Parts: sequence; structure tokens; C-alpha cells
Amino acid sequence: MDYQFDVLVLGSGVAGLATALTVLEKGLSVGLVTRARDPNNTNTSYAQGGIIYTSSDDGQLLEDIDKASAHTSNLEAAQILRRHSGRILEEILLKKAKTNFTRNEKGELLFTREAAHSCARIIYQGDFTGLEIQNSLMKYILEPSRFPKLTVLEGHTAIDLITPIHHGTDLRQRYEPHKVVGAYLFNRAKENVVKALARATVLATGGVGAVFLHHSNAEGARGDGHAMAKRAGAFLTDMEFIQFHPTTFFDRSGHRRFLISETVRGEGGILVNAKGERFMKRYHKDLELAPRDVVARAIAEEMIITRHDCVYLDISHKPSDWIVTRFPTIYRHCLENKVDMTKVAIPVVPSAHYTCGGVKTDLKGRTTLQNLYAVGEVACTGLHGANRLASTSLLEGLTFGHLAALDIADKMDEIPAYSPDSIRAWEEGKVDIETALIQQDWLTLKQTMWNYVGLIRTTDRLVRADAMLWELYVQTKNFYRDAKLKDSLIGLRNAIEVGLAIMQASRINRKSEGCFFRKN
Repeated sequence: MDYQFDVLVLGSGVAGLATALTVLEKGLSVGLVTRARDPNNTNTSYAQGGIIYTSSDDGQLLEDIDKASAHTSNLEAAQILRRHSGRILEEILLKKAKTNFTRNEKGELLFTREAAHSCARIIYQGDFTGLEIQNSLMKYILEPSRFPKLTVLEGHTAIDLITPIHHGTDLRQRYEPHKVVGAYLFNRAKENVVKALARATVLATGGVGAVFLHHSNAEGARGDGHAMAKRAGAFLTDMEFIQFHPTTFFDRSGHRRFLISETVRGEGGILVNAKGERFMKRYHKDLELAPRDVVARAIAEEMIITRHDCVYLDISHKPSDWIVTRFPTIYRHCLENKVDMTKVAIPVVPSAHYTCGGVKTDLKGRTTLQNLYAVGEVACTGLHGANRLASTSLLEGLTFGHLAALDIADKMDEIPAYSPDSIRAWEEGKVDIETALIQQDWLTLKQTMWNYVGLIRTTDRLVRADAMLWELYVQTKNFYRDAKLKDSLIGLRNAIEVGLAIMQASRINRKSEGCFFRKN
């Protein structure tokens, strides 16, 4: 079965939902695609800290964004965020979705502060703000009969973007303007491939954290959108700027590390090394509230100095009842792992967390390919520059998702529908690839990225990564064409492509800036 929509949205986090909601309100038909069987299983759901809610005249916000970025941020993008985000948040989250942010007994929103912010401008819900935003937005959009033109395709993995130049049935289609007309989708339940055509296609696929051995993301954050866009001919930029979160829970199980929100430090948590010394005073005047890249490298340095596997984040000096109420999710996770954060410090280590670069877009979400948009973490407007200010990620997805949708709606009458008959059907492979081989290649990729393209990069490490990633790329390319599709295989192909992009950008850039740190 083939699908035809006005707008195809790949991804169901805050950026995808904001885009879908806005175009649905304009009366357009939308296909909302999620590779997970539960559309609420997104990176947005894992976001703990909060979301900036401020007025359009908060001039200090621009300075904070620029300072956190090591003065590399695209200030035009920051201006747009400052000018429009408060209104959009109020309209979509507070009025429509009725997102339940934490309030005082008078019903007034409570604000907190995080690292590199000059004031408290962040609203939150406990330590599960992202989950609350995700659930409230999804509930609003899926309200029966509210949006009859919405089709949610759960458990569908996007394989490739469809371009007439690459996938047309007639040679003369090669001479058309280079544009995207939809995507091939792998239906995981039926194990078949369908064409989903659309007049506009929106990438809202999230980041790339899962290509690293240790990360705080959903395992689906493997760069699917980045890789598909690159293969289609879109431009990627700033791919070396991977932000490592300083504090994720240290244990020895699994690869996805549980995030210990920056708000723990914002609310007074202090970092101590294995000797019990508060060490941030040696690295930055703002101590624990220094920019994330500074804190992450300081922790890595202390681990080397003390020859210890982690450092510790201590907020036990705060009242126990307050800790449990303010950080219920973190408290519960720590307790399940035999750490009572009301009494002892939490063991923490850095992990890959956020992708500052991505598919290059303008300030309306338009990529370098006609009819292809990108919003949220997969996109790069330059807002974050070389490093992201805390709690801008959810706001960026919400704001630019909404603005991209408005641009799509304005242009929809100018974009003709493309005939599915003019696009080739997907040629499905017949060869079964052993799961063990895919899993081993995944592990090789993750270890290579973590060890050689991680928090601290050197010429020797990057040269080693170059050789290993290209070998993986060639091996995967050789068996991919004839293989029976699996979600893990599609993801492996994409993740290797993204790993190469990060490695190549890292080799070209010899200047340490923001979250990118290169020794030589």
C-alpha cells in the first residue's frame, strides 16, 4: 500500500508534533511516522530538565546563548528564538496541550536556573519535563475527531528519502529540479516497504547520540535523518559539535546511561572527585554552573587524575523531602541502583548527549533540497554554534517546528502532488543477514566512536577511526543491497554514514571550540 499526503513528518518528538499540529490546523493532510511502536518513545520523552519560557525582550538570553556557544552561535537564529518562542510555547503548550508544568500554591509557574543561564527562566515538571510535553502534545493531537486528516504510521522505519532524480521510472526525471517527494518506509510488522509521497517532507528524527557507546539518548537516535538527507544530496554542517552531558548515572549495565539532569546542579548540587574534593573551582569561575563542555572535560580530567571510574554529584545537603519531590524520577532510578541521593552522592560520568550540528537549514526550516524541511535536533540553523545552552533543545524543536509548518502551509498551493506511478517500487533483498553480525558491527561502531571520536579527539585517534569506519562502511554497503531489511540493519547503515560525517568534520577542524575539543 502506498500513501499520499500533503505533508510527511518523520519523527514524533516535540519538533515533529509541533510541525504536524500546525499544518493540521491549516487543513492539510499529514502522515506522522515513527519507527517506534509507541509514538511517545522519543528523545523528547527522555528530556528531564525543562524548557525556557521568557519574554521577547529578554536581551540577556541572546548573550547567554552566545556565551555558551563560545561566541559561535548564529545570532539571527537566537533572535528568532527570543522573539517568537514565548508566544509559541504559550499558545501550543499552555493553552492547547495544557502541559502540566510545576506551579506554586497560587497556580503560578515556577522557574529554575541551569548552567550558563544568567537568570531563572526555565519552567519544568519535576524531572520529567520532556515526558510531560510529549504526552500532553500527543494526547491533544490524537484527540478523537480533532484532526481527521492525520495518519499515524507507527512501527515504520524510514529507509531513504524519495527523489525523482534517484528513484524516477523515466530517465527524463533526472532533469527535473532536485527535490524530495516523500520517503520509502519499512513496515516492521508486515516486513514490507511502502512508498509515502508528500508535497513537503519534514525530518524531525532527532540526534545521533546512539552511535556512541555511552549516551543518554533513545537507542533510535542513530542519525537516520542525517544519513538519509546526506544520501539524497542535502548539506550537513557542524557535525563535529557533539555535546557530551557531564552527568549521567555511572553503572556497568547497558549502553544508554540514565541522565542526571543539569537542574540537580542548578538547584545546588556540587561535584566532588573520588577523594571528596570539590574540584570545579580549578576549572571555571562558575563552578558547577559552567558550560557543559567545561564541566564534562573537568570530570574526565579528574577521573584521570584520581584513576577512578567516575566522580560524584552531591545534593544530599538539601532537605530529603524536597529532593524526592523535586527529582522523583532521578531519586527512583538511583534508589533502584542502591544509591540514596538524599544521603549520599550520585556516581556520574559524561556521555554523548546532543547534536549541535545537523542538516543545514535556513531560519524557516528549509534545507538545501527543494520541499525538504528539517526541524529539531536533526537540523542546524546555527542556533547552538559549537555548544548548546541548557534547556534550549525542547524550545528549539517547538519554535522552529511551528515556524517551518507556517512556511509549508504558505507554499502548499505552489507545490504539485507527485504521482506514485512515477516512482519505482523498492527492490527488496532476499538474503538473511545474521543478527550476530549486525550486533557485532553495531558494537564496533559504538566503541570506535567513543574511543576515537569522543570527548577528547586527537589526530592519531581520528586516523584510526577513519580506517575502521571506512572498513565498516564498505562491508555494510556490500551486503546491504541484497539483504532482507531489518530495523537494526537500516539503523546500522545510517549510523556508519553519520559516524563518518562526524569523523571527517573532526579531522578538518583543528580548532577547539565549545563542545569540540581536539588536542592536536
